[in-house]
Amino acid sequence: MKRIARIVSPFLIASFAMGSMPAMATPSAVVDGLVTTQEAVNADQASADRERIEQLLARDDVRDQLVAQGVDPSDVEQRVAALSDQEVQQMSERLGQMPAGANSVVGALFAVFVILLVTDLLGLTNVYPFTR
Repeated sequence: MKRIARIVSPFLIASFAMGSMPAMATPSAVVDGLVTTQEAVNADQASADRERIEQLLARDDVRDQLVAQGVDPSDVEQRVAALSDQEVQQMSERLGQMPAGANSVVGALFAVFVILLVTDLLGLTNVYPFTR
């Protein structure tokens, strides 16, 4: 019996070791899919900035100014939704630098107007008919 155990034991040990190797390799694959803290913070910041811009565009006085400028508010909402996180961050920073009160609405509208104008000239949007 001891002789059989001596022959079988190395094979059992080797088979258990080989069988556990794929299980040991999977944590490295999982680590590659982890989100870093900085990426999570950036995603949260981008969401907050996008929400801030959407709240500004939802205001009645802003919508009235957009219509007065000849811009359809739904086009603006679609364009804001299509902005990259970096563009949303830049727009939010500009909104944060503007003074409070009526000037901020005019400045925000001007910023939106310029962004839409540039994207129209680049052919990314089709908001203003005079750019064709």
